[in-house]
Amino acid sequence: MKSSLALSVLVIACVGCSPIGPDYARPVVDFPENWKTLPSANPTLWKTATPADDVPKEKWWKAFGDPTLDQLVETSLSNNNTLQASLARLDQAIAQSEARGAALLPTVSLGATGARTETSANRPGTNYSTVSQSTTQNNFRPVAVMTYEIDWLGKVRREVEASRSTAEQAAADTENVKLLLTAQLANSYFLLRQYDEEIRVLTGIVQIQDKLLGLIKKRYDMGAAGRTELSQQTALTQSSGAQLELLRSLRNVQENLLATLTGTPASAFSLPPGKLPTQLPAFPVGLPSTLLERRPDVSAAERAMAAANAQIGVAKAAYFPTLTLAPAFIGGESSILSSIFNAPSLIWSIGLTATQTLFDGGRISANYRFAQAGYRVTLANYRQSVMVAIQETQDAMSTLQQLDRARSMQDAAVSNLNRAYQISSIRYREGLDTAQTLALIQQNQLTAQRIKWQMHGGQFIASVALVKALGGGWQGFAKPDPSQTEPAEKN
Repeated sequence: MKSSLALSVLVIACVGCSPIGPDYARPVVDFPENWKTLPSANPTLWKTATPADDVPKEKWWKAFGDPTLDQLVETSLSNNNTLQASLARLDQAIAQSEARGAALLPTVSLGATGARTETSANRPGTNYSTVSQSTTQNNFRPVAVMTYEIDWLGKVRREVEASRSTAEQAAADTENVKLLLTAQLANSYFLLRQYDEEIRVLTGIVQIQDKLLGLIKKRYDMGAAGRTELSQQTALTQSSGAQLELLRSLRNVQENLLATLTGTPASAFSLPPGKLPTQLPAFPVGLPSTLLERRPDVSAAERAMAAANAQIGVAKAAYFPTLTLAPAFIGGESSILSSIFNAPSLIWSIGLTATQTLFDGGRISANYRFAQAGYRVTLANYRQSVMVAIQETQDAMSTLQQLDRARSMQDAAVSNLNRAYQISSIRYREGLDTAQTLALIQQNQLTAQRIKWQMHGGQFIASVALVKALGGGWQGFAKPDPSQTEPAEKN
């Protein structure tokens, strides 16, 4: 009993020791104090962020105020096969972590045997003068067996630490899959809506060019226009028609992509024409250091680093003996079932096994160096993921800044062309301008509107890129103000 008590104290003391190997600490990464450029053309577009990693991510796509986009994203999150595979891998990682955590507790099994045997009367004996007799007897033996690896170095705790970090990495990877999926879907949706706007405007341009071609043909038949002018207008009309067909083809590609992202066969999916939202939501940006709290890919890289750090301790523990409490069992053994639990029938055993590798050809040392190198790999990957996060955010901010300025200038160009068209319409009614002059001005007006929609679509695509670069949703999104929505363009 004293030896059992001493052994128990030894086990508790060993488990309480600090685990072998280095304790994990997140490495310090140098962040710039602020972003290189901050938008000045539209300062109301930007807000200070207050991220919180323990707050559930919001549905960032709802900030655009588009019900069709909301429905597509919700369908995608429910039906997308890539996301379902990622969720299944997360379940696997959690199950593995739970299974590895069970190693901290002993394994207890219960068994029982029952047999009736008969010995041979002709069995060999130790004395020729002794006559053997045949014997028939029963043997009943229920036992409870316990095995336990004493974690005296903290090897098992390091393994549990690694498995938990791996499960957390899988959770961050799943969040990243969701972010990439929703960002790709929103990008494809806004590109499709941009094509809708361009198709609408280009259809008007083609109609005007057909009208111009008819006017030039009449003038050509009357001898008032040359062959060159007719050929040029014919080629321009045909070119615009080809652009219109190309836009329709590009729209079909995005429509098919949306079908796949939402888990729907492309042949069974269609999206009617629609319009781009006319106003961008406000996006909080914050400081570069907040990317650590936002980006799931950065979080996944950091968790991979923590798991690799724990593996160093696991590899180092192989230099030392392994202590196992096995086999430890208690039970009974009797030839009579009714007396199996009597005191004389009691059987038990407890022991400690120590195993130490004496020669392995350098395998333990190689595994230890491998674990150290694995940590350095994850460290480099982590720092690279941070650098990429800063770059992507800076790129998205710069793109939005330039598009905002370009859109302001293009809006001014559209306004001037609208004014020119109104003046030419008055002059045409007064007989001062020809129908051809009026049609040419209207064609330029619609062309400028098409460029405006290209820039407007680019703004939404860049906004999605910024959301993706910042890591998705967060608190503080501001939806567009419907009272400040621009009126739809009129042809």
